[in-house]
Parts: sequence; structure tokens; C-alpha cells
Amino acid sequence: MPGPRLSTFLRWLDVFLRGAHLASIVLLGAAVLGAPLAPGPAGGAVLASGVLMLITEVWNRPELVRQWTGLSLLLKLGLVAWMMAAPALRQPLFWLIVGWSAVFAHAPSTFRHRRWL
Repeated sequence: MPGPRLSTFLRWLDVFLRGAHLASIVLLGAAVLGAPLAPGPAGGAVLASGVLMLITEVWNRPELVRQWTGLSLLLKLGLVAWMMAAPALRQPLFWLIVGWSAVFAHAPSTFRHRRWL
């Protein structure tokens, strides 16, 4: 368990990363839906912030990778990477990720935190 200063630092890092992640998702969604923006930088920011959030969450709760919620996070990161590699699939993959995120975020915690491994 991290000490109080590290916990405070990790908490604020998580807040910052979540804000950056949300902003990059909005930019990526705008680009995918036709705004005159290049999707590459936004997709890279979604991936980078997502990976960093995953690292901080696993640092705080190592058991996360053995739970359905951890598997879901890895799947979403993989789908974002696929979206960036396959321009023709960007829009359907974007909506798949948004839908999956909404459903999984509101699934009962007894399911999300159940071990799959």
C-alpha cells in the first residue's frame, strides 16, 4: 500500500489522466465523425492516457488484471489500436468502444470485479 504522499500523488495523477483521456476521446470522436481534425494524434492520446491510467490502476490494485474490469480495459485499448490501424473501421469501432464502455461501467460491481483468471 503506498504511503500518504504517494497516494495523494497517484490520486491527482489519476484525476489528470482521466481528464486528458476524456478530452482525447472527445477529439477522437469529433475526428471520426467528420470534423476537420486528424484522428491520429487524438487516437494516440487516447491510447497513451488509457495505458497510463491502466498502469496506475494496476499499481494501486494489482488484482485488477485478474478481474473482468481489467480484461475489459485491455480489450478497449486493443480496439483503439485497431481503430488507428484500420481507417475504414474507425467509426464502427469507435461506437463499439463507446457502447462497451457505457455498459461495462454500469454493470454490477459483483460482475466487474469477479475474477476471470
